[in-house]
Amino acid sequence: MKGGRSRADDRGTDSKLKSKSSGANKKKAPAKDPNKPKRPASAFFVFMEEFRQQFKKDHPNNKSVAAVGKAGGEKWKSMSTSEKAPFVERAEKRKKEYEKTMQAYNKKLAGGNNRGEDDESDKSKSEVNDEDDDEEGSDEEDDDE
Repeated sequence: MKGGRSRADDRGTDSKLKSKSSGANKKKAPAKDPNKPKRPASAFFVFMEEFRQQFKKDHPNNKSVAAVGKAGGEKWKSMSTSEKAPFVERAEKRKKEYEKTMQAYNKKLAGGNNRGEDDESDKSKSEVNDEDDDEEGSDEEDDDE
């Protein structure tokens, strides 16, 4: 057929429409807290931090992220356990620091949120009560005169 749509084209659009409608049934993930500490880098990523700098010095014209990642992965696989040890140690150190900050973060969430909400609600109640007292007092003074 010249210029017309074939039945195969119609079937393709139907399947696309069906897949979009099924996506609407998915639940949304809860919003992420921007104050939550980020997870620490693994030993490989600690290694890659140094490797990227060295790779850029050795290959200044190569701007491909994929090439750097591929070369780093190959180098990491070829390294012995003793060569990886310093990176593993740094990763463990970062992990311990992360665990400490997460404990502090969780304590802050558990204790901080409840206190903050109570303070605000108590404050608003007292402010409302003060305003009511002022209004009542002013009415009484007007009646006495």
